[in-house]
Amino acid sequence: MSTTLPASVDDHHHQHDHRPRRSRNRWLWLAIGTIGVAAIFALRAFTGELESVGVPGLTADLLTLATSVIIESLPFVVLGILLSIVVQTWLPDDLLMRYLPQRPVLRRAAISLFGIALPVCECGNVPLARGLILKGFSVPESMTFLLAAPIINPITIVTTHQAFGFDDGILVGRILGGLAIANIVGWLFSLHPQPNAMLTGRFAQQCAVGSHGPRQSRTEKSLDIFMRESSVLMPAVFIGSLIAGAIQVAVPRDVLVSLGSNPLWSILAMMALAFVISVCSSVDAFFILPFASTFMPGSIVTFLVFGPIIDIKMLAIMRTTFTAKVLLQLSLVVALMSACIGLVINYVV
Repeated sequence: MSTTLPASVDDHHHQHDHRPRRSRNRWLWLAIGTIGVAAIFALRAFTGELESVGVPGLTADLLTLATSVIIESLPFVVLGILLSIVVQTWLPDDLLMRYLPQRPVLRRAAISLFGIALPVCECGNVPLARGLILKGFSVPESMTFLLAAPIINPITIVTTHQAFGFDDGILVGRILGGLAIANIVGWLFSLHPQPNAMLTGRFAQQCAVGSHGPRQSRTEKSLDIFMRESSVLMPAVFIGSLIAGAIQVAVPRDVLVSLGSNPLWSILAMMALAFVISVCSSVDAFFILPFASTFMPGSIVTFLVFGPIIDIKMLAIMRTTFTAKVLLQLSLVVALMSACIGLVINYVV
């Protein structure tokens, strides 16, 4: 006699066996990320004492830079998780899709404007983009939102205007360039024959489970999402901040500044600076403002377009969602398009 269990019973048994393990893994990664972030803050608080007992100044600089990255990114990561919870749990299923155009190009164009109503910087947009995928958006649609949102964020637009006004087309170049990159990248990745293959195995499994998971109240689901996203993103913030700080310590900034007067090299230098500094899109205009006197306008636009999409911190956080191959392809496409935008502005303005 066959002893094979019915599919529903077997599935239930499978879920029952692995759920505690998943829960333990979440607690473990959340603890690693939280303790790591707390350790950086604690070590930074004692930097002066460390220097007095012979700890190199580079270590103090590393801790200072890593702390600054965390301070800038962590509040927006938490806000992004909270908005993701609202999107997944508290909004009607068809609210976001109800008024979107049916044609893919127009649909992605509309999605690229979502960031106007969701003022979260690039760090917080990752959990929000994950929530959109779980809500039913395609991977290319979610990616379009992810790339455009930090640039058309109202706070970003206001701070960029405060820093540069309409001088040299920097503000307009940033907005139009960011929207163009997001929509073109969304179109390119929409050609992928298996969009879900662009996701990490862990996140793809979450998407596959969808509504077939255990029944939960809205409060229980909200707590579960917060726990799940925090356990994924907190370690990424911790590791990304350390890498960003380490590279900033290792790369002499005056080397980059010396390249500012060349139309091409100034663009490459600004891309390298944006990648290394990993500054939040809400304040990056003020960070780069002192460089405006030595760097060409196109290179400033390149910094303001490339940085919010591709930097060390963002790659670490996006790796929780997309495969390494996709991130490499994304980085190359965004880098080429950002450089083209900068070159056009350099030779036109």
